[in-house]
Amino acid sequence: MNNKESKQKNYKKVSCPHCKSKEVVKRGCRETGRGTIQRYFCNDCGYRFIQDPFARMRNSPQKITCALDLFCRGLSTRGVQEHFKAFFPHNSDHSTILRWIRKFSLKIADYTDNLKINTGSYIEVDEMEFHRRKSHKRKLGIDKNWLINSIDVKNRFLISSSYFKYRSQKNIKKILSNVKNKSGEQIKIVTTDGYTAYEKAVKQTWGYDNHTKKYKINHNVVTQRKGEGFNIWVERLNGSIRQRTTGFRGLHGSVESAYAIMKSLEIFYNFINKHGALNGKSPSELAIPSLQFQTANRWLELIKLSNQSI
Repeated sequence: MNNKESKQKNYKKVSCPHCKSKEVVKRGCRETGRGTIQRYFCNDCGYRFIQDPFARMRNSPQKITCALDLFCRGLSTRGVQEHFKAFFPHNSDHSTILRWIRKFSLKIADYTDNLKINTGSYIEVDEMEFHRRKSHKRKLGIDKNWLINSIDVKNRFLISSSYFKYRSQKNIKKILSNVKNKSGEQIKIVTTDGYTAYEKAVKQTWGYDNHTKKYKINHNVVTQRKGEGFNIWVERLNGSIRQRTTGFRGLHGSVESAYAIMKSLEIFYNFINKHGALNGKSPSELAIPSLQFQTANRWLELIKLSNQSI
């Protein structure tokens, strides 16, 4: 093995953000306010870069991740701003805090949405209605949007969740397909309400045996008309999300922004928050046992992991 091959082996986990090549070698270091940062050089396109998700950020990683945590625990962006005013000499505007939430929630989601998980055999799926302003100008009206959630009953892990402009069969199938991709063949029972779009979406996702006239998995439909009650676990999740989002003012006027904010709540629910029903563990500790956090600041570790996965 020559010197070049040895370097390629050592840095195989690092890829060039410009051309995605793995032909990357170390090329000096850079001194920053956060310490010494390793520089890299791509032998294919000549691009020089650093692996630092907080590059060119004027605030520390601890302050930024603190803002994400405070927001998900119930403070508004203006509330986080007031909190920082008491503890940091250089305060941050509420709009800056919102941009942090959008940016880093999407960055973490790019990593967490592709993780394979251990699930039970039973999941519940349901949708929530949200009213979002079409613009920051009230006179332009309100859109009715939907958040579709799928939860693993065994581990309480929110397997797939996304904010959509419409509650369509196509969007429901996106959620179910993501569940299947992340869980493999572990799911045997899917419970939904009586919304008719679920039947075809489940059939297309997991398959339908035309000879036996049965789903390849059990599609359990629960409706209130039959006196069967609600899907308790996904409804409890929906209640927690509704409690947190009650004070949101129009979800900041865009579907993209609403999607990013909902992703922050999904990450908090799965990876950060401790659940009493799980003996004080987060759902990820049961669903992804290989993902071991080394510090109390899980937000920071997730951001670093998402940066390494690029």
